[in-house]
Amino acid sequence: MARSRTPKFDASEVITNEIIRIIERGVLPWRKPWTAGGSSRPLRVGGEPYQGVNNFLLTMRTVMAGHSSPFWMTLPQANALDAKVRKGEKSSVVVYYGQSRKDAGGDEHDRSDGDDRSEEAHIFRFQKSYRVFNACQIDGLPDSFYPNPEPAPEHPSSEPIPHMQAFFDAIDITTVFTGTEAYYLPPVDKVYMPSITAVLHRSTATQSAPYPRRNSGGTFKA
Repeated sequence: MARSRTPKFDASEVITNEIIRIIERGVLPWRKPWTAGGSSRPLRVGGEPYQGVNNFLLTMRTVMAGHSSPFWMTLPQANALDAKVRKGEKSSVVVYYGQSRKDAGGDEHDRSDGDDRSEEAHIFRFQKSYRVFNACQIDGLPDSFYPNPEPAPEHPSSEPIPHMQAFFDAIDITTVFTGTEAYYLPPVDKVYMPSITAVLHRSTATQSAPYPRRNSGGTFKA
């Protein structure tokens, strides 16, 4: 009787499905809040920042889970620091992309090994994945893995700048100060925004008729 094969783990599929689930939930953690403190790009156990898709994914996971530490590490790395991942904590998948050289004899080498550029040497790319935990999921780590968050910046002064106010008044568009989201709604020709974000979105409104303040070349005309 043939044995059933266990499906091969596909890191790309796992990552794609996770992003889809987040979008379907209607929660987009990459949106910038009006005030934010303590934010930091995800870091490896040694302090090196993650790059590319790992930076994006771990940032999303940090926001979604409410982690206050930027540090991430594997289970062996945590154990090496005499720390323990709490029971029931869920790991996060990160990926590593590299390339190797296989010579005519079938032996594999890292591309940085030697200078063999012969036609018989074949370069191939590969993807590996591993699982990491945030420092907030781990007990027993040194205090350095839990840096104090920076305080959230204060709102800028709400007093209008005279010449900027005159510019916006000349646009002659209805502005509704309400809610926590900022946007221009073309069907009703109105700008909706919290009071401190007027500059960007009133400028955006000028891209639509009847506000011909941008010519066809995209140059702004005051």
